[in-house]
Amino acid sequence: MPNKKGFVLWFTGLSGSGKSTLARMVEEKLLERGLNVEVLDGDEMRTHLCKGLGFSKEDRDTNIRRIGYVAKIVARNGSCAITAAISPYREIRDEVRKGVEEKSVFVEAYLECPLEKLMERDVKGLYKKALAGEIKHFTGVDDPYEPPLKPEVIVYTGQEPERQSCARIMKTLEMLELAPAVADDDDYAAAEEAAVAARLKDLGYLG
Repeated sequence: MPNKKGFVLWFTGLSGSGKSTLARMVEEKLLERGLNVEVLDGDEMRTHLCKGLGFSKEDRDTNIRRIGYVAKIVARNGSCAITAAISPYREIRDEVRKGVEEKSVFVEAYLECPLEKLMERDVKGLYKKALAGEIKHFTGVDDPYEPPLKPEVIVYTGQEPERQSCARIMKTLEMLELAPAVADDDDYAAAEEAAVAARLKDLGYLG
C-alpha cells in the first residue's frame, strides 16, 4: 500500500529554472504510485488566491504565506502538496517549513540554474526586459534571490536533463519514506542514488 504520510514538496528557484515542468513530472510519478497530489503553481496562485498582490517584499511574503497555508492543509490531510513558486526569501520559506512540520513533512527542492542559461531559454524575454530596466523588482536581476542553505534535494536544471532531475527528487522522496519505491525503475544511476543517501545522512534524516 502507498505511504499516506502527508508532505509538502517545495520547489524554489529563479524564473525559468523549471519549477512548473518538474512539478508536473513529479506529480505524474507520484500519481502512478497511488498518492494523492495537488500542484500549487505560483502563476496560478497569483491569478486566483493572491490576486491583487504586487512584488514588494511584503506582498511577496504574503503570497508565499498563502501558498504555504494551502500546502499545509493539503499535507495534514494525508496528501502531497507540490508548490512551484520562486519564493525568493529564505526567512519566509523557513517560516512555512516550521508551520508545515508541526503536522507533516516539508521537503525543499532547490532548482539551481545559472542566470546566463535562464536568459538563453527566456522565450518571453523577461530577463532581457529586466536588465534593460523595463521590468522592476525582477527576482535575480534587481530583486534578490536567497538560495536555501540546507535543501533536502538540489537539481541542476541548467546542465542536466529533466528526467535526471525528476529521478533525483523521486529517489529523495523514496528514501524519506514519502513515496513507495518502484523495483523496476531504472531512471536512476547507482552513483547518484549514493549521493542522495549521503546528502540525507548529512542532514540528519538517515542513520
